[in-house]
Amino acid sequence: MYKVKEAFYTLQGEGAQAGRAAVFCRFSKCNLWTGREKDRATAVCNFCDTDFVGTDGQNGGAFETAEALATHIHSLWPDAPGAPYVVCTGGEPLLQLDEKLIGAFHQRGFEVGVETNGTLPAPAGIDWLCVSPKADAPVVVKACDELKLVYPQSKAMPERFSHINARHFFLSPMASPSAPDTGTDPIKQSNTRKATNYCLAHPRWRLTIQMHKIIGID
Repeated sequence: MYKVKEAFYTLQGEGAQAGRAAVFCRFSKCNLWTGREKDRATAVCNFCDTDFVGTDGQNGGAFETAEALATHIHSLWPDAPGAPYVVCTGGEPLLQLDEKLIGAFHQRGFEVGVETNGTLPAPAGIDWLCVSPKADAPVVVKACDELKLVYPQSKAMPERFSHINARHFFLSPMASPSAPDTGTDPIKQSNTRKATNYCLAHPRWRLTIQMHKIIGID
């Protein structure tokens, strides 16, 4: 059984794949926060701004088999030229994503991208792996395509992850989890400047901003 909060066709908004068309498959549940406000203060990741609780979102649901979910995701891809791409996110997708589902996506022509907090081993067959560590949670993934770090985090500063073998290193400025997506969040504005300064001083790292929020898409 695979439980999906929502699934939708959009453009990837940040990181090395920014601007690429993709179907986002947001799995329910995370191992660093319940997703409920009453538990935020005690969560390992207490700045999350994503709703991943339940299966009641757009195109969400519970799927008995990998084939059923892959067929559902494929139905959201347009009948047009271009390599199909699915981004498995959450919550924490590696609580549910397995080799059987990856294989089912591949059978339908999809490249499979994953956005994970890195606390769980990644199954074989993933085409693009993005690791985004949170707070002091242990990171077991040692190699990935991109390391995308929400910045700043007092327990997860960039220096802590210098051992990870990544093709790309990104800093994503932290926003206030309760701020509207209007571009006027003073916390995010301050953190964008801090992230910019860090990237200038440490050119291994690149700044990434949430393009999808700037242009007003999911």
